[in-house]
Amino acid sequence: MQPLNFRTLDLNLLRVFDEVMAERNLTRAAEKLAITQPAVSNALRRLREVLGDELVTRRGHGVEPTPRALALWPAVRHALAQLQETLSPGRFDPASAQTTFVLAMADATGATLIPPLIEIVEREAPGVSLRVVPLTTRDPRRLLDDESADMAVGYFPAVLADLTARAQSDNVVAHESTRLYDGQYVCVMRADHPLAAVPMTLELYCAARHLLVSFSGKPFGFIDGALAALGRERRIVLTVNQFFTAGRVVATTDLLTVLPRHFVGVASVRDELVWRPLPMTLPPVHVDALWHRRRNHDPAHRWLREAIARAARNTPAPIHRQD
Repeated sequence: MQPLNFRTLDLNLLRVFDEVMAERNLTRAAEKLAITQPAVSNALRRLREVLGDELVTRRGHGVEPTPRALALWPAVRHALAQLQETLSPGRFDPASAQTTFVLAMADATGATLIPPLIEIVEREAPGVSLRVVPLTTRDPRRLLDDESADMAVGYFPAVLADLTARAQSDNVVAHESTRLYDGQYVCVMRADHPLAAVPMTLELYCAARHLLVSFSGKPFGFIDGALAALGRERRIVLTVNQFFTAGRVVATTDLLTVLPRHFVGVASVRDELVWRPLPMTLPPVHVDALWHRRRNHDPAHRWLREAIARAARNTPAPIHRQD
């Protein structure tokens, strides 16, 4: 490993590294950079010699980054984005823009947020398109790092706690967030469910059969964690990955599920469902927008953040039907 001399480091090597990390494929990275694949390979070889790490290894038809590469990439990408913005600051005119934004969110969040957001887009930015992709994790930072999504919207308590801890420890924080609205999870059942006519107690709740909405597919959620802290557990007989599917299922069965209270008000099954407060104490549910810091000074992304914040202020009030 050669001693790192930043004064003599060819910054083009970092541009190649960034594209390879984004594409995970040397051929596609070469196409994006308008150079040959051997030139990409040569640049990686030179950067390996400087950093003393393999950076990427062959895997199938692409490459897999090493832990050192994964650790370096957020800082490299953020620095390149800042440099580009400084040298060629852009402007974003929503009325004439022709672009697509990719948002990662669960169906319940989308049902609440997308209607007011699309009203803003149609009124102010008719050439802009939105693409909503499923949120399959409570930690969407990888989606933002590799630019699979421009923004993730949802309930990310562990992520925000980690970002706060990093900032307090003076570590590099690669992501930022803003609070959109506060939510509440409630117990939901069909309108003529036997438990709809009696107060919901912890004993009745644990004795019932349950449907779990799990983005990851794991049959254990934060409700189960809260129950475990009380020395209790529930019987989960079905796991799905969409809130809408959960609503449709419980509308015609004796299963109970947990849904965001706002979603009960906007779902098409609202007249078939009733909700009850959960019989245990849960922390507040905050719906946040999360993005990568390299997008902070991007005028288009700034407009998107402001539009989503305005849409959140116009979300419909939650339904109050409990009987």
